[in-house]
Amino acid sequence: MTTDIPAAEQFRELIEARDFQQLRSVLVQFDAPTLADLIWELEPADRAVVFRLLPHDLADEVFAYFDTEREQALMEDLTDEEVRRLLTSMKPDDRTSLLEELPGLATQRLLNLLSPADLAETRAMLGYPEDSVGRLMTPDYVAVRAQWSVAEALTHIRARGKDSETINVIYVVDNRWHLLDALDLGQLILASPSARVEDIMDGSFVALQGDADREDAVDLMSRYDLLVLPVTDTRGVLIGIVTIDDVLDVAEEETTEDFHRIGGVAPLEGRYTLSSVLGLYQKRIGWLSILIVVNVASSGVIEAFEGVLAATIALGFFIPLLIGSGGNAGAQATTIMVRAIATGDVQLRQWFRVVFREIGVGLTLGTSMGLLAALLGTWRGGAEVGLVVGGAMVSIVLVANLLGTLMPFILTKLKLDPAAASAPLITTVVDVIGLLIYFGIAYMILGTELETSAAIIVTGL
Repeated sequence: MTTDIPAAEQFRELIEARDFQQLRSVLVQFDAPTLADLIWELEPADRAVVFRLLPHDLADEVFAYFDTEREQALMEDLTDEEVRRLLTSMKPDDRTSLLEELPGLATQRLLNLLSPADLAETRAMLGYPEDSVGRLMTPDYVAVRAQWSVAEALTHIRARGKDSETINVIYVVDNRWHLLDALDLGQLILASPSARVEDIMDGSFVALQGDADREDAVDLMSRYDLLVLPVTDTRGVLIGIVTIDDVLDVAEEETTEDFHRIGGVAPLEGRYTLSSVLGLYQKRIGWLSILIVVNVASSGVIEAFEGVLAATIALGFFIPLLIGSGGNAGAQATTIMVRAIATGDVQLRQWFRVVFREIGVGLTLGTSMGLLAALLGTWRGGAEVGLVVGGAMVSIVLVANLLGTLMPFILTKLKLDPAAASAPLITTVVDVIGLLIYFGIAYMILGTELETSAAIIVTGL
């Protein structure tokens, strides 16, 4: 409800008189917007005092009328339990707006307030992207100060270590919690008790910001053989850590997703055994429908070269062999390249060197398979057909290998997941290209003979 001027004056008089018992009964006479304005006009030392006198429901409503800057300022004067209760009572959109604006120290304080059950929800509230490091981090770590003696640091570790996720690595921070170093526990144990922590620091450590992609954590921990990775905000304030068990779960999920995409399946949202028949259908039907459309092109190529097939029936025997071999070669190249890019073994800037190498691989594979195909072609259709089949095999395998190699690079350059270059897609595209190559070579080698055979067929009709 709205109050009059005398009530507002009484409010201020009771503040000055420090009559908090009477003030509590007066506060409930004001509506939330008016209280929000009145409280903010008080001295900073009085704001938190008056706010604490409000009934919980009214306090939550008043807090919602503050802007983000005022919310942050008030939170600094409240106890941990009061902050926890306010955050829990806020609407999700208001809470997210507040938490996204918090400085690193406030974020760190917030994370340390929460129970494990609330931590996952809070990570989401903090505004970190779904696949970010911020969603994985925990505030359960041990930090020491550079100016402490080693003995003081070890005493602190003994006192706080039981609540930490790990004490294998001890973090060194300044008075504002900026990360200065990451020390192995063994360094502290082996150092002289009288030495200062700063004496054994070298300032060399690896860290990630909370909004970094979680795959970056996988890469860094793998590259540097780390069991734990510190997480900071944009100002370098330590706000949490990511441990190896969480990162291994991420690596498994990402690898599973890549395998699904390479197979032309949309990644499953959970375990296969918990997926319904309808859910599995929806994950698969998309690519299969697209591939049906692409395969229409293969039918069109065969129809366009109907005269070639009619003139030399033996050519039709080798279509499955050639397009199947090309599809397999392309799928192999794609699988190898997607995994190499995912693990960081191959970088985008190395594409030319990779392609040059795969030309050699494709020619070697194509020649080996072409010799076998030529023997089969000679046996079934004569020397010229053997030459056509052998030459087509070399060309198709080479092209398929290059296509399977280049596609993941192209998708990565376009900021897309290279695993989207699925084996079914590569196989289907190679089918169309392979038929064009096959019939093109057949026409070049058997051109005169095909024209003669076609004339005979037409005359007979």
